[in-house]
Amino acid sequence: MNGPFERFPGGRPTPGPRGPRDDRRDPPPGRPGDPAYRRPRFRLLRQLSGAALAVGLLVSAGGAFVVWRKYEALVSDLPTLGGLRDYQPPVMSRIFSSDDRVIAELAAERRLFVPYAAIPDRVKNAFVATEDQNFWTHGGVDPLAMLRAAVTDLETLHKRRPIGASTITQQVARIMVLGSNARTFDRKAKEAILAIRIEQTLSKERILEIYLNEIYLGAGAYGIAAASQAYFNKPLDQLDDAEAAFLGALPKSPTNYNPYRFPEAAKARRDFVLDRMVDTHAISAADAARAKSEPLIPQSFKRPGPVPGSEWFSEEVRRQLIDRYGLDQTMQGGLVVHTSLDPALQEKATTALRDGLMRYDRAHGGWRGAVAHLDGVGNVRRPKRARGEGASPPAGPSWETRLAGVPRPAGMLPGWRLGVILSPALGQVGWLEDGDDSGTGHTGTLLGSDIAWMRVFKALRPGDVIMVEPRGDKQLAIRQIPQVEGAIVSMDPSTGRVLALSGGWSFENSQFNRATQALRQPGSSFKPIVYLAAMEKGISPSQKFLDAPYVNGNWRPNNYEMTFGGPTTVHDALRESLNLVTIRIAADVGMGNVAKTAIDLHEVDSMPKVLPAALGAVETTVLREAGAYASIESGGREVLPSLIDAVQDRDGHVIWRPAGLSVQNNTDPQTPPVLTDARRQVADPASSFQVVQMMQDVVKNGTGKPAVIGIDNPVAGKTGTSQDFHDAWFAGFTPNLLTVVWIGFDAPQSLGDKQTGGAVAGPIWNQFMKQALADRPRVDFRVPDGVALVRYNTGRGETVDAFKPGQEPGAGGSGTVVASTDELSAADTGAENVPDGEAAMGSPGMGGGPTEGGTATADASSSALASPANPGQRGAAPPGASPPAARPPAAAGGDIGMGGLY
Repeated sequence: MNGPFERFPGGRPTPGPRGPRDDRRDPPPGRPGDPAYRRPRFRLLRQLSGAALAVGLLVSAGGAFVVWRKYEALVSDLPTLGGLRDYQPPVMSRIFSSDDRVIAELAAERRLFVPYAAIPDRVKNAFVATEDQNFWTHGGVDPLAMLRAAVTDLETLHKRRPIGASTITQQVARIMVLGSNARTFDRKAKEAILAIRIEQTLSKERILEIYLNEIYLGAGAYGIAAASQAYFNKPLDQLDDAEAAFLGALPKSPTNYNPYRFPEAAKARRDFVLDRMVDTHAISAADAARAKSEPLIPQSFKRPGPVPGSEWFSEEVRRQLIDRYGLDQTMQGGLVVHTSLDPALQEKATTALRDGLMRYDRAHGGWRGAVAHLDGVGNVRRPKRARGEGASPPAGPSWETRLAGVPRPAGMLPGWRLGVILSPALGQVGWLEDGDDSGTGHTGTLLGSDIAWMRVFKALRPGDVIMVEPRGDKQLAIRQIPQVEGAIVSMDPSTGRVLALSGGWSFENSQFNRATQALRQPGSSFKPIVYLAAMEKGISPSQKFLDAPYVNGNWRPNNYEMTFGGPTTVHDALRESLNLVTIRIAADVGMGNVAKTAIDLHEVDSMPKVLPAALGAVETTVLREAGAYASIESGGREVLPSLIDAVQDRDGHVIWRPAGLSVQNNTDPQTPPVLTDARRQVADPASSFQVVQMMQDVVKNGTGKPAVIGIDNPVAGKTGTSQDFHDAWFAGFTPNLLTVVWIGFDAPQSLGDKQTGGAVAGPIWNQFMKQALADRPRVDFRVPDGVALVRYNTGRGETVDAFKPGQEPGAGGSGTVVASTDELSAADTGAENVPDGEAAMGSPGMGGGPTEGGTATADASSSALASPANPGQRGAAPPGASPPAARPPAAAGGDIGMGGLY
């Protein structure tokens, strides 16, 4: 074959000799048609792969765009982390008594904050081991844990609740920032994003501190410190490995692992946590085995209960804190509140008040009957069975079982028991002891005097459920909740620190605080304020005013005894609580001055300038009256009652103290601290002491004598009874202790004829003060400079009074009878505001109710004005006195309720 190639026998072409036409370029090999051409391999596959790659890239770009948009949507409304940087958990506030006993806790969530450095390592390790083993290494989320949880959830699909893979940081994000437990993708995504941001913002230690203080662990406990108290009644640093592991078991489900309800499940979960602690090398296997061998026995935590009867005090403190700091700061700000409460005095005050209320109820209320009735209990005759009848039907539930189902009435005291009358004839009663789960009943006999008293009012029946108080030797005293109420306040008169306060019979029955909230008329206990105003105007204790009838229109006040003593010293008038003399003193001084003194002493915020107000026709509270009397005892210094000594914030800084008194500590230990008294002087010290000196004779020889029987300390005091015996008061003090007692009904009604402050409130004051003064030194009232104590005869006996220079008996004008008030205007006396008749008084029939210190009678036929300066008035000014000024027109309507003035 001719050409450039020749075929050899083996079939392999070999190049031959080139001819002239072979100078052309050889065609490239592999073209179609060329015998040596071969097509590209997997061309279709390559094309498909390229298309798939392009689609993949497009889908990825689209997916990335969608993810980016979703991310933007998620992060657009994510909360900031500013709150976590300055994290302050809501911590309960605690109120302490003067001896640092917790008397109340104020909290929406019961939480005790513990800083990271104070948390024991075993507690930290227990939570990390079971909740987030990789906590110290991950960046907020744990991908391996998420993968493991996803595989487990797929394996158990629809068989159980999906397990979580949230890290501790994610839980902090959910609890502190998101505040949601919704099982949605959006929430989980936000949680993860926030967890990463938190890790970039806070240290691991800070994150763990927030988590351990914020998490809810059941039993009303928020945080590990509160949980340690709730389950083991001990602080964190006293927990062992087993107890710490149990706390670490609770975040998964505090309800399902409650050791009281599910002890076996709780122990199994605790042991699981111990195994995890071994895995993380927090404890050794031997330590875990030893911890597992411990039984899980929770110790019930008893929240610090109030000192008996101190609920009124604590509630008033709570009100003041809310007024000053707001509800959130009070309930969640971790305030530490130190109060002036003396627990021993508080218990004595509560007991004295309750004893007095029971005495009054026993004497005036009568037996009001059983609180419930159980049919078929006691010596009930059973119907006789006829011959041939079968056995008696089976007996019903025992009286013990049935009595256990009767609820305790609100206001029933802790020492009382519910009992059921088994035999009225014998006075046999069955009762159950509190806390006795055996169901065993006790039987005893009512006191004979109680049976006789009860039968006067209501017959006894078998099955009657009554309240009794065991007395020993199976003797029982009958008890019932009084309907009358009362209040008592005891304080240090020099500082105003309230040492005891009780606002009624039972806080459980009524939270209304009658010591701080009830506005009642003080009656004659207001008179020392009138006499202080008189002393301020230069009137002396020996000066005389007429004790004679006084008529102003239809208003005719009188003395309690319905007698008139003629010229009477100021001293005797206060001692005997003479209304007519008090009115004349107020008219002489001017009601404007009396009102100013009462307002300066904070007895009232405002008062009408009318003469009836001088007899106590104003409204005040027990606490206000205590403060006013304390100012008198303290030499005229303004004394504001204070329940709170100091308030500290959660960091221990003092943020409030009562104003007025302060102590400056010197750096020199040899020099005593300096007491600075910046309180306002609202009355002259000499005038205040003159009133105190006269008030001492009130309790020695006057209306307050029954209140100080058996008390050897110097005491000054004053009784008070309002119109128709609606209110009974006794306010008295020694140089180092002041107490005010009030008794009355919530809906004003008469306490009964002759139920005066000395008869009703005085014995309660006496019972309390005897016990309170037993361990206090005997102190005399301090005599201010420039005051002389002089013994003289008032005309009704010898006494000792305090006199300013020039006021001594026998000095010019000291014993003059003051009978004319011509120099006073109607605005001073308030006469123009005294209504002409009962219709204008705003309360019908208010003229005739007798009270301690005075009575009132109304005479509709009397239309002419009779004043202290009217010579036509019996016992008024002597002949030669100037005629009275013309009476101005009466003010329309009157501005004071007239019930309760005498």
